[in-house]
Amino acid sequence: MTDIDAPAAPPLAAIILAAGKGTRMKSDLHKVLHPVAGRPMLLHLMATLDRLAPSRVAVVVGSGRDQIEHALDGSGAAIAVQAEQLGTGHAVAQAQAVLGDHDGDVLILYGDVPLVNAATMQAMVARLHGPDRPVAVVLGFRPVDPTGYGRIVADAEGTIGKMVEHKDATDAERAVTLCNSGLMAVRAADLWPLLARVDNLNAAGEYYLPDIVVLARADGRGSAVVEAAAWEVAGINSRAELAAVEAGWQARRRAAAMADGASLVAPDTVWFSHDTVIGRDVLIEPNVVFGPGVTVEDGATIHAFSHLAGARVAAGAAIGPYARLRPGAAIGRNARVGNFVEVKKAVLGDGAKVNHLSYIGDAAIGAGANIGAGTITCNYDGFGKYRTEIGAGAFVGSNSALVAPVAIGAGAIVGAGSVITRDVPADALAVARGEQRERPGWAARFRHMMLARKAGR
Repeated sequence: MTDIDAPAAPPLAAIILAAGKGTRMKSDLHKVLHPVAGRPMLLHLMATLDRLAPSRVAVVVGSGRDQIEHALDGSGAAIAVQAEQLGTGHAVAQAQAVLGDHDGDVLILYGDVPLVNAATMQAMVARLHGPDRPVAVVLGFRPVDPTGYGRIVADAEGTIGKMVEHKDATDAERAVTLCNSGLMAVRAADLWPLLARVDNLNAAGEYYLPDIVVLARADGRGSAVVEAAAWEVAGINSRAELAAVEAGWQARRRAAAMADGASLVAPDTVWFSHDTVIGRDVLIEPNVVFGPGVTVEDGATIHAFSHLAGARVAAGAAIGPYARLRPGAAIGRNARVGNFVEVKKAVLGDGAKVNHLSYIGDAAIGAGANIGAGTITCNYDGFGKYRTEIGAGAFVGSNSALVAPVAIGAGAIVGAGSVITRDVPADALAVARGEQRERPGWAARFRHMMLARKAGR
């Protein structure tokens, strides 16, 4: 049979469980909206899931429903409500109301397990259509310490012989290192009938999703396991676990950056965001933080203690130390943004320099322009924001204030200490400061008067 004749893959739906209260987080923010690498963990999962192009996504919510619905606005995900927390099987069953007409495969994921990757999800779905046609595919992992996790007893082909909770396991079963993550792939035609048979005759009085594997086995139908790295299925239920997952993500991202040709002087002190793009031969000094939306092109240098978010740094440019690039900052090739400089929604042309103690906001700085220490663009009047335009090759002297909207022409010079409120023509000199006056002997007379006054008290 040719590829053309091969049957089309069945449609894929996903169920994301996000109904837990997350009480251990001790937060007014819903647990699954806490960020990892600058992105809420639920949106991490959604972004990964998008790579599989599911036809339907259902998110099961409970406590904090409004927050999750707001976060998912525009995503196309359907909302299912679990009013009472009666176990994972019960939570999945609530999605039938919005996925009941889905005829295909179903991935069951957890909003607080955000880092499972697309290849792993795809492997679960592919195994579901293996020659043995398992009823369910369970995602397993091997933690450093398996204490407390349910065990999966499987053969070399991954066929599950038994699944058992830790508390119910024998010593031999507890010696098994393959554990159940809770993530699963099931055909919809099997999922709903099996869930309808799950009972809550257990100590917790809850309906457990893994029971569908047990029920299918009792029917003479097998299930299979696919393994993932432990970090992919790390769950987050507390601030400490959130920090641990963040630390692991950062360590892997730093290693990837260096493998791709960037130099990190002190890797453990550099913090990336989920979408940071770093080119080759980029040098990143200690204590640098990348917020979302940053691209750094080849050969650029980010000096120590700099913070970048929503910014683009072109090849050969240098940032910092102690610089801040805010959203909308675009730094040209070989440009310089120096110590204690903040740039927001501004473009610096190739070779432009803002080296010391300046604020550049809502501005365009031409190629080769030089902005002196202490210069600020006065872009806000308390009601609106206004732009400053500085032409190529212009020179702005130290401690100048450019009151927007204003334009400095190409090649113009602004004298130090000026407050510029009108446009400056190209190649002109603009000086706007008070006239200097001297009063000979005044300082000595003043001191004499004040000392006499003090002595007379």
